[in-house]
Amino acid sequence: MEKIKISVVSYLNSKPFIYGLEHSGILNEIDLQLDIPSVCAQKLIDGKVDLGLIPVAVIPKLSEKFIVSDYCIGAEGKVASVMLYSEVPLLQIKTILLDYQSRTSVTLVKVLAKEYWKINPQWAATETDFENSVSGNVAAVIIGDRTFGLENKYAYAYDLSEEWEKFTQLPFVFACWVANKKLSDQFIDSFNQALKYGLNHRHLLIEELNSKKTYPTDIGVYLTQSIKYNFDDRKKTALELFLKYCSKL
Repeated sequence: MEKIKISVVSYLNSKPFIYGLEHSGILNEIDLQLDIPSVCAQKLIDGKVDLGLIPVAVIPKLSEKFIVSDYCIGAEGKVASVMLYSEVPLLQIKTILLDYQSRTSVTLVKVLAKEYWKINPQWAATETDFENSVSGNVAAVIIGDRTFGLENKYAYAYDLSEEWEKFTQLPFVFACWVANKKLSDQFIDSFNQALKYGLNHRHLLIEELNSKKTYPTDIGVYLTQSIKYNFDDRKKTALELFLKYCSKL
């Protein structure tokens, strides 16, 4: 049987999913590929994979799309790893550098700027090491593992998930499991069980990651409190609202 090709974001927040896929019986049925969010999204758009943990801003770009999982990468209030860093307050920002690894977060900051903060900065694309360019009235969106350890580096730090909650009173969904073709009910059930296994065994994953001292953050707090994995009704409502705002940009 041909394996289902799956692209997964390789950040810390997706490690419980990866742990579940690697430690359950489904591994023999899949071709698991680890990518940054923007690459994950492009692979699904190009048909190079069948299923991906993709930035939700990309969903409208897919000709066929099926959200297949009970789980997502979400947050309720602060997420601590999707940040706008600045040396000046929001109203003084002139340029915002957009993290090249992201799609949803750069769309989210544009929605917040237009609809909530009421600012109109210049938007600038980035490449590697752009984090060091935050200075004066030039701010930057920085996401994922590269935010760890930056808590006190800049004068102002805006958590984009927290800002979204202030704006909408809703949680936020950064990434969903989306297929670009119909997958069998049997596979989807096995897939969900694998993800659930990973989430239920986060304590083992946290022990393993802490022993390696790879991440300069409290891994336990991040994976059990900052990230909210259940794709529940409130998150579905939030996703629908976000995509509506995206269509107006």
